[in-house]
Amino acid sequence: MAVTLPRDAAIKEAEKLLEIINADNFYELAGKRSDCGSFIRGGDLGYFTRGQMQKPFEDAVFAMKIGDVSGIVETDSGIHIVWRTG
Repeated sequence: MAVTLPRDAAIKEAEKLLEIINADNFYELAGKRSDCGSFIRGGDLGYFTRGQMQKPFEDAVFAMKIGDVSGIVETDSGIHIVWRTG
């Protein structure tokens, strides 16, 4: 899926989402606003292990506790907000 916002605009949008996003509405918001192909699954990337994702994304995810929602995570693919579910 094509990225639809320049970096600075994506960061601003992510900051606004961080004010309202939580485990209860993550799937809904990700499904509406993600540029990632995972939006079809509400942002769910499924199970993955180290070495499968870009390092900044991976580092952020594996530093989180299950149930945490991240701050802004930036990779070569764009700007991300992560909810660690497992």
